[in-house]
This record gives sequence, structure tokens and C-alpha cells, in this order.
Amino acid sequence: MGGMIRFTPITEHERGTILALLCKSYEELVNAEGECWEREKEKWEEFDRAAFESSEAVGACVFVTCLGSEAIGFGSWDPRGGPELALVGHNCVLPEFRGRGHGKRQIEEILRRLKAKGFKKASATTGEHPFFEPARRMYEGCGFRQVGRSAGGPDPRYGTIQYEMELKCDGERSEA
Repeated sequence: MGGMIRFTPITEHERGTILALLCKSYEELVNAEGECWEREKEKWEEFDRAAFESSEAVGACVFVTCLGSEAIGFGSWDPRGGPELALVGHNCVLPEFRGRGHGKRQIEEILRRLKAKGFKKASATTGEHPFFEPARRMYEGCGFRQVGRSAGGPDPRYGTIQYEMELKCDGERSEA
């Protein structure tokens, strides 16, 4: 199963692709703590529906990550706070492809696209649940800094962590 990583538009994929990637990516968590996470599936179904039914709007802010011809994950963002702020949206990498830098490459691709569109800042949110420890390390490894925590989320035992990052055009220096 070789090949290059490609970031492909959702129009190259069938409806249900995003939902299937999310379900498989979170399967371990849903199976272990189903009552909290089962409810998230409705949100994932709605996101998949919106992305494919509105490919020129919602879907334009989603790409599917392929290794060769196989979909292994996806990345998305919400541009509605622009040009000041864009939100990193749902993103995932299938379990069997984790730990190889694909998630980081997805986030870097999102950031590249946001910079090209002139956004000044990116924001991301992830959970405090131990399942999301790799995501937290990835965001920090991409240059995001933690800016807050809040209660709430699918599992009431854990809150969420908010991250932000200033987006500098290539060659632009950030002030220390």
C-alpha cells in the first residue's frame, strides 16, 4: 500500500466518505464509552451531508487525504470568521495510518490554504479526553498555542482545549 499523499476534493469521493472516516477513526472511543460518543454520530452524518450537498460552499472547505488511491483521512475548516479567523474543523486519520505524520501534514495543508486566502489567525479545539492526546501534541507541533479550556463536550468528565495560531505569510517574520 504505497503511494504519495494527496489532498483531494470531496467531489472525487462518494457521499458517506467523511462519515465513514470519522466513524472508523473514533471507533475505539465510541466502543469504549459509547453513551457519550454515540450522539456525535448525528453531527458527523450532518457534516457529511452538508459537505456533499453543498460541495461549492461547505465541501470547498474539506479535502480527503489519500495515500495512493485509498482515503486515509480528511481535513476541514470553517471560514465564516474571516478574514480575521478561520476554525480548523473536523479532521482525522484512520487508526492504521496514525503515527506517520499524516495528521500533521493535513493541518499544515489547512494552514497553507488559510494563509493563501489571507486569514490572519487559525483556531482549533480538541478534547481533554486521553484519546485526544496525540491531537493535542500535533496542534502544538504545528505551532498552535493553548489559549483556553472550557467545560463541556461529548463526555461530561472532560472539557475542551482551545488553540490559536497567528498565520504569517511565507517569508513574513513573527515578532517575538
